Amino acid sequence: MRPFDHQRILLGVTGGIASYKSAWLARLLTQAGADVDVVLTRSASEFVGAVTFEALTGRPVHTALVEAGHALDHIRLARAAQAVIVAPATADFLARTAGGHADDLLGACLLATEAPVLLAPAMNDRMWAHPAVQANVQRVRELGYHIVEPDTGPLAAGEGSGPGRMPEPEILRAHVARLLGMRERSRLRDRRVVITAGPTREPVDPVRFLSNRSSGRMGVELAAAAWRRGAHVTLIAGPLEVPMPVGVEVVPVETTHEMANAVRHALPDADVLIMAAAPADFTVAEPADRKLKKRERPASLTLASTEDILLATRNVRPSGAVIVGFALETGNALAEGTRKLEEKGLDIVVINDATEPGAGFATSTNRVTIVDRNGRVEPLSLLPKRDVAEIVLDRAEAQLGGR
Repeated sequence: MRPFDHQRILLGVTGGIASYKSAWLARLLTQAGADVDVVLTRSASEFVGAVTFEALTGRPVHTALVEAGHALDHIRLARAAQAVIVAPATADFLARTAGGHADDLLGACLLATEAPVLLAPAMNDRMWAHPAVQANVQRVRELGYHIVEPDTGPLAAGEGSGPGRMPEPEILRAHVARLLGMRERSRLRDRRVVITAGPTREPVDPVRFLSNRSSGRMGVELAAAAWRRGAHVTLIAGPLEVPMPVGVEVVPVETTHEMANAVRHALPDADVLIMAAAPADFTVAEPADRKLKKRERPASLTLASTEDILLATRNVRPSGAVIVGFALETGNALAEGTRKLEEKGLDIVVINDATEPGAGFATSTNRVTIVDRNGRVEPLSLLPKRDVAEIVLDRAEAQLGGR
């Protein structure tokens, strides 16, 4: 199930110039499958109208705390919400929230809800830096609200650039998905997860390299899904062809040796390692220090084996950590993947055959078989890689639960 399916989101909009972005956020959440209830403050209505949000969500928009026939709207909306986001959250709104004010519908909803609340401050950079605003931010954090720090970028016309800009709606949608994921009491919440993704590149000369067709999409989907579940995620990534996930610490690497060193550094603190990268198996034994000319091309290149990262890092695995490997094969995939599970001391191996249509590299889908250390063999149908990521994490959580 997608994180927003059948979820009720309360979107509060306060009166800042960034409120025009909130209309697109409402649209994104609706398109993702959520039912979005919009609450506009009086000042927000001066920037963007209720009709806009009603058209984008297909639902009524709420504005008044006390209105005939709607006296208990704040209770009803607060109880129905699985998550609350206020975007933008102005300096005035932060001050009133820090003080527990309930003199408008949005403030009353925040006091009445038991759902997680995310605030996205947006204001002039000097306002954001003011000690009073920062004190209010600290106070609302102490009250249990989540804060998405504002971006640095162009502000309102004539105000230049600086910290205070509301993050883009796509970023906020990802943070709301994390709120929903954390509500599910995931075993990954507050755990450290290390994931590798993408190919590595082994130099032939300063401009050429040996590599493979991996785009990194599977590892990125795993990192995004683990972050949505509340994990602290480190993504060790070779050159990727897909956007980096939100909220994840990214460690860029180039060669297999660099990836192995990064895994060694991150692994001692990890609860889960998922080796979803496709590091090169071979490197050029003696790469040239200058570009090889066509007329000088060598008759052959001498190759050497690269480090086997899972084997090389076996002695630094923390006790109790769950280790997940991927096995991409082009024949006899189940046997080869099971051999890898045993040889490399894995808890789970995710096996796929690159020759199958829709599976392997450079696709948005994958068909995998999951084998665990207890001998359970679980073939999956062809699925979007995002769905495969969720299933793999479910299996990793099950292994983690007994440790």
